[in-house]
Amino acid sequence: MADTKKRILVADDDPDLLDLLMMDLAYQGYEVLSAANGKDALQTALKEQLDLVLLDVMMPYIDGYHVAYELTNKLGAKAPRIMIMTSRDTVKEKGIALMSGATEVLQKPFEMAKLHERIAAVLAKPA
Repeated sequence: MADTKKRILVADDDPDLLDLLMMDLAYQGYEVLSAANGKDALQTALKEQLDLVLLDVMMPYIDGYHVAYELTNKLGAKAPRIMIMTSRDTVKEKGIALMSGATEVLQKPFEMAKLHERIAAVLAKPA
């Protein structure tokens, strides 16, 4: 039996970036869900079985850090892995991201090859 596709939720309020990430990750073989704001991202992540949540920091309603925090607190060990995307200084942001429950921080703008590499590494880590 073939492996099931890894499920990724991409949450970003930039519609162009969201579309690009959705198309690219689907092309890479992932099942991709999307959310255009933090509220929708949190609701989707709580009801779906996900392997990874790719979160922008600055989104309407709820920022990415709060989404990550809520997911890890509500789902505990069943929470998906979380990768934060930010245009802010990742050195300063990494501590906040890790405290919120994220396992990885990615600096925007990024090259798609770098994103693929980081996603593969995060998904390969033991739960």
